[in-house]
Amino acid sequence: MTASTRPSPPLALLGLLALLAALLALSVSGASTAHANRGEQARGKISRSELALRNDMRKLWEDHIVWTRQVIVSFAAGLPDLDPALQRLLANQDDIGDAVKPFYGDAAGEQLTALLREHILIAADVLAAAKAGDGPALAAAQERWYANGDDIAAFLAAANPKSWPLAEMRAMMREHLDLTTAEAVARLTGDWEADIAAYDEVHRHILGMADALSAGIVRQFPARFRR
Repeated sequence: MTASTRPSPPLALLGLLALLAALLALSVSGASTAHANRGEQARGKISRSELALRNDMRKLWEDHIVWTRQVIVSFAAGLPDLDPALQRLLANQDDIGDAVKPFYGDAAGEQLTALLREHILIAADVLAAAKAGDGPALAAAQERWYANGDDIAAFLAAANPKSWPLAEMRAMMREHLDLTTAEAVARLTGDWEADIAAYDEVHRHILGMADALSAGIVRQFPARFRR
């Protein structure tokens, strides 16, 4: 059989090979990150408790963007898992609030949870207005969304003004909202390449945000991170 007459591999096989390659790359990346973390700890640059906080904070905020994306995908496609995905996303806001309680108290943790749950519920209004093509409703929802982002920034700045200055927190939150908006628009309009690129940017930004938050906590409470 010549090259010109040889049958092409089945699409399912190609898809499986692509999936296996992606899983292998993810495994190698995860192993490299873990090795780097262990090496950094061994050199005395970071304590075990600080490393644990950093990893926990990254996990919380990665959950935030992962379940936000699932909600966007399910909403855009009208999938039946939309409500369970939204409930899982809302539970993540409880988790984030609980994570700061050991440092800032129960009341502060509950306040952050309330602000973050509002952040998610307003985002749902943004998605609904965008999908319906309702310009006035979309503008109103976006205005409330950015105001809520400013409220979250103000909460963080008040809790840790030296490490989390208000201007930096506002810029950080606004970038998060801008990137998430770009992701949602790309998904709703079926621009798949832009959708993937936007999610990559969301992921990049949220890891930096998580690191900034954990670093700020360590600087504010150094005695808790000596071992």
